[in-house]
Amino acid sequence: MENKKLSSALEKWQKLQPLSEIDKGRLSRRFTVDFNYNSNHIEGNTLTYGQTELLLLFDKVIGTANFRECEEMKASDLGLKMMLNEAAEAHQPLTQNFIRALHKTLIREDCDVTRTLPDGMQVGYTVHAGQYKTRPNSVITRYGDRFDYASPEETPAFMADLVDWYNKAEQEGLFSPVDLAVLFHYRFIRIHPFEDGNGRIARLLVNYILSRHGLPMIVVRSRLKKEYLDALHSADLIVGPIPSDGVKASLKNIRPFHKYMVELITHEVENDILFVTEKDENVWWYDGERISFRTPTSGKILRELQIEPQATLSYLQNEIGINRSALQKILQSLQKNGYIEKDDRGFWRVFATPSV
Repeated sequence: MENKKLSSALEKWQKLQPLSEIDKGRLSRRFTVDFNYNSNHIEGNTLTYGQTELLLLFDKVIGTANFRECEEMKASDLGLKMMLNEAAEAHQPLTQNFIRALHKTLIREDCDVTRTLPDGMQVGYTVHAGQYKTRPNSVITRYGDRFDYASPEETPAFMADLVDWYNKAEQEGLFSPVDLAVLFHYRFIRIHPFEDGNGRIARLLVNYILSRHGLPMIVVRSRLKKEYLDALHSADLIVGPIPSDGVKASLKNIRPFHKYMVELITHEVENDILFVTEKDENVWWYDGERISFRTPTSGKILRELQIEPQATLSYLQNEIGINRSALQKILQSLQKNGYIEKDDRGFWRVFATPSV
């Protein structure tokens, strides 16, 4: 299903290849933090963007952080690295063993969990790392209706069919890489093969497909979770509630989700292009957003804090040449937006990324 805006963005991206090693490194660091933070935040992880960056890039924690969530984030990053290594083996087909191994990497070990149902009842069950589900799973949508996924009995056959379909479709070029990634995501979610971690696995596998075909990887932003889930729900209403129909859904039937994902991929590619081509001292990036400061002062403060993490107010005043009151207001604004934080030792940490 051709999209002119996406085609234009991908054409511009291809013209930039090959990227310099510096730009590759900048993109990789940015994607590592953005992807892990957002994919886990969608599922309820409460680490901040800054905590995620320090943990993944420097193995440090700032402020109060839940140990389990830190381990979850590190496991997510291992899963991302594992996915990238597998995607680089373009001659190797996708396998169920790889998908289960990816799940085991994310979940780490079997664990008992308790969930509260919409009626207030609590139910306990075991999440089996690297194994398909052993109990039925369903979701109560925000509209109040119950949606059942494939049964445990159906799941092995459905997953075998999904993987076989993907490998055949890829080999025969039946779909563009983007259409293939979107359709695979939807069909995988309709199976929901694991007790937990299905969303995180689905988002990793979308990027597995894109990466295999030399396309930029994407991040489903946590701040857009509602739009993401609404697009899935709208597709579900067209496809219908029967799991076997979901597993065989066509691009036409999932067009609300396809439209959402194509727009998301287009936006992410356009931002990647800007990130590596735009050279402006007033432009910074934070969690996928381009920040264009109205005056050079904020950018100067961020650069000074990168160079001198122990900078005091007096030092910043002298270096930048503004009064203390204005300086404090800017620092407060930068902290409020998450662009900077002060650690327990009094060191400033800058989490926004400069365009130059």
